[in-house]
Amino acid sequence: MTHHATQPIDGQKPGTSGLRKKTRVFMEPGYLENFVQAIFDAIDGAAGKTFVVGGDGRYFNAEAIQTILKMASANGAARVIVGQNGLLSTPAASHLIRLNGTDGGIILSASHNPGGPDEDFGIKFNTPNGGPAAEGVTAAIFERTTTIDSYRKLDAPDLDLSALGDASIGDMVVSVVDPVADYSALMASIFDFDAIRSLFAGGFRIRFDAMHAVTGPYATAILEGTLGAPAGSVVNGTPSPDFGGGHPDPNPVWAKDLMDVMMGDNAPDFGAASDGDGDRNMIVGRGAYVSPSDSLAVLAANATLVPAYAGGLAGIARSMPTSGAADRVAEALGVGIYETPTGWKFFGNLLDAGRVTICGEESAGTGSDHVREKDGLWAVLFWLNVLAARKTSVAEIMADHWKTYGRNYYTRLDYEAAPTEGAMALIDGVRARLGDLPGQSFAGMTVSQADEFAYDDPVDGSTSAGQGLRIWFEGGARAVLRTSGTGTEGTTIRCYLEAFSADVLDDMTLLDGVRAATMELAGFQTHIGRTDPDVTT
Repeated sequence: MTHHATQPIDGQKPGTSGLRKKTRVFMEPGYLENFVQAIFDAIDGAAGKTFVVGGDGRYFNAEAIQTILKMASANGAARVIVGQNGLLSTPAASHLIRLNGTDGGIILSASHNPGGPDEDFGIKFNTPNGGPAAEGVTAAIFERTTTIDSYRKLDAPDLDLSALGDASIGDMVVSVVDPVADYSALMASIFDFDAIRSLFAGGFRIRFDAMHAVTGPYATAILEGTLGAPAGSVVNGTPSPDFGGGHPDPNPVWAKDLMDVMMGDNAPDFGAASDGDGDRNMIVGRGAYVSPSDSLAVLAANATLVPAYAGGLAGIARSMPTSGAADRVAEALGVGIYETPTGWKFFGNLLDAGRVTICGEESAGTGSDHVREKDGLWAVLFWLNVLAARKTSVAEIMADHWKTYGRNYYTRLDYEAAPTEGAMALIDGVRARLGDLPGQSFAGMTVSQADEFAYDDPVDGSTSAGQGLRIWFEGGARAVLRTSGTGTEGTTIRCYLEAFSADVLDDMTLLDGVRAATMELAGFQTHIGRTDPDVTT
């Protein structure tokens, strides 16, 4: 039997990065099947097509992949390329889609969210360019979930995904591939591996925290194996279904062990971490944390030191909440700067059109035109290439960058799992007053401008409205308020604060004023009962 009767299941609307729910929701009968069938139906079927399938190894990953393979076969797919043991980092999956010219891919991950039977799971469809599905595609998938009445699934035994090579399920070929090999070759084509090898040979020390997630095998193979970093440079390198009981989000809160090492005595020269599915990064020097916004700007400013970007950048793109540090670099380089909504899919058109080379988000995601996803290990290798070329420390690179461009002081406050009613009242309350805010003062700061960000895609002309509330204050400080689409319970409010100085380069208190003004303006205490966030980055 291949046809199974079903009925729509509420709540299968993809967010900024696919569909994310609690793992036990995905494990309910028909839940995963409905959504996968909706993907196939929304792209005019799977017959004769080739797909990439893989995930970050979190709980239920292996079982979900077996279901997807049986459904792909029942829907007539010709071939599926899957990572050994079901593992593929998100950037590696994007590369395989592009390298093999497939019809897209299904990636199983909830990114930086915790994993386990009582934690989070996710699924998203990436299109043939290797990037996350555009809004039109995700809308079609969701629409299909509201009308679906059957799904196709082959009744067949599970495949052994530990064995490399071709196998079959029904009439469909399943190619089990080394998840690291093609990605490693791509990195070698971008960076000066000889220079990085020389860096390590000279005694340079690194600590890469894979956070028990998917980048462990990639980092071990490339950093320790290919580039010669000392054994043990990669820690927490074995992927775990529950990420070792931790939270695989590379920031100073959840990667505290790394921060303690890097801020302590006898710290390594360089520290880095990546997240659950390998698309995010955190960069730390000895005694020097680098914010994601600053990291994007520094990499753009030093791009010509990397062989693949030696000819210069076509342009730079950043998400709207990301600081304006990259804008200053783009101006100095004489290249375009593009401000997009949050969500990597918005960079895809710009990359495909050749308008930008490097792009990034403040939420620890940086990437380039080598794939159509953000890429954590790529960012780490980029930093190592720059350090090898400049022969100086992370702290010295940051000091030189701020001296040249000024400093965009920046922080993000996350209010996680806030009561949805209060969170929406806070956001809706600010939205309703946007037109009246200019000229008003809060905690001693006067609003100069306020709006709700809407994006007009310069490539395809599409418009994405409702992408976050922006408030500027006299003197140039800025606050951004938006809700996040990556959580699975309650509502997460993200509050982004920014202040610029051309000459005061080491004083984080410059953000105190805009923080106090934003708390008062938005009524955080009134609506959600607190002004202190769960996570500060």
